[in-house]
Amino acid sequence: MAVKTIDDMFLSELQDIYHAEKQLTRALPKMAKAASSSDLKQAFESHLEETKGQIERLEKVFELLDKRSRGKKCEAMEGLVEEAKEQMEEIQDPDVLDCALVVAAQKVEHYEIAGYGSLHALAKALGQSEIADLLAETLSEEKAADEKLNKIATSSVNKKAMKKAA
Repeated sequence: MAVKTIDDMFLSELQDIYHAEKQLTRALPKMAKAASSSDLKQAFESHLEETKGQIERLEKVFELLDKRSRGKKCEAMEGLVEEAKEQMEEIQDPDVLDCALVVAAQKVEHYEIAGYGSLHALAKALGQSEIADLLAETLSEEKAADEKLNKIATSSVNKKAMKKAA
């Protein structure tokens, strides 16, 4: 799709984040399985369910725009997921792997926060208040997921991994 207008760009970005979320639904179960921390495992499983709801919300956005819900390959998420996959294959120590998984997941969250934040601002600028509200809900969830990961990292995961450094 050639992007010629702000509406085209908005749709293109929606398709990008939609594909990103779809990729995440395949990556999160693998990350949960690889995690040894029960808190981290639970955070990934919980975020998987949340991500499914975010996909439904995006489908509602496409519906409101009278557009077919389809993704456009999200190279950024593909790269982030690939990095996480490599870490799961290479890191043998479970405590160090948990730390790496938090880092990988926070990279994903920060990407999503940037994407949803921009989409939310664009929706408001375009006068799409219902769409802006849907995107704001997802943006709030992504920020909460990032905060939860940070809490898990600082309260336990990083400390366990640091014991290996001595």
